[in-house]
Amino acid sequence: MPSSTEPRGAQRVLLFDVDGTLVHAGGAGRRALGRVMSAELGAIDGALTGLRLDGMTDRLIVREVLVAIGRPFDAALCDRLLAAYVEVLKEEIHGPGYAVLPGVEDLLEELARAGAAVGLCTGNVSVGARIKLARGGLDRFFDWGPRAVAAFADDGEARELLVRAALDRASLWRGAPAGPGDVLVIGDTPRDVSAARAHGVLALGVATGRYGVEELRAAGAHSVRLTLEGAAPALLAWAEGRGLRGET
Repeated sequence: MPSSTEPRGAQRVLLFDVDGTLVHAGGAGRRALGRVMSAELGAIDGALTGLRLDGMTDRLIVREVLVAIGRPFDAALCDRLLAAYVEVLKEEIHGPGYAVLPGVEDLLEELARAGAAVGLCTGNVSVGARIKLARGGLDRFFDWGPRAVAAFADDGEARELLVRAALDRASLWRGAPAGPGDVLVIGDTPRDVSAARAHGVLALGVATGRYGVEELRAAGAHSVRLTLEGAAPALLAWAEGRGLRGET
């Protein structure tokens, strides 16, 4: 999070999803998790292949695969699988298809120069998120310390729990309660949008993943953009206390 002469209690926080919003990992996460689960559980018979992972937390993905193969969910097993997963992800992230999405690096540079408060709200476990962002050199824009305003799959299985954790951390960081109007969630899936709305938080939908503008709007996004190209003026205006606006 940035240093600022403005009291933290007055700052609004921009929370970004990772996959489909900041980067496209080229299937690295799916490949890594598939390798680990096959090694640990034996053949998973296409259970992972058949799942649409967009917007799911890593913990929910593990649960869904276990259910699909008839295994009861076990938290300790889930933790073990995800610990192994991030080690394999370090290799798979260098596979083909990785890309930083349009406008993202320029946007994060502009937000950093302006001293805007940015964080993450992603279904990745924290180590996995950092691996994915580091491949594109984006990890430098985010605070990875224990008091960072961020939420990951480490915080829970449902995305609603992630938004709640982010709000609580925003309150600690600001030194003042963070209400729904003090946080903006930026994501590419209806799950990002619905999780934000469950807490009354504004959601900006970005149609750079598998979902289009109309699907994000139907999910309840307060504003929708085709990409994050040219988004800095609108996001900085919101961070400075004005309303949220977008290109659609």
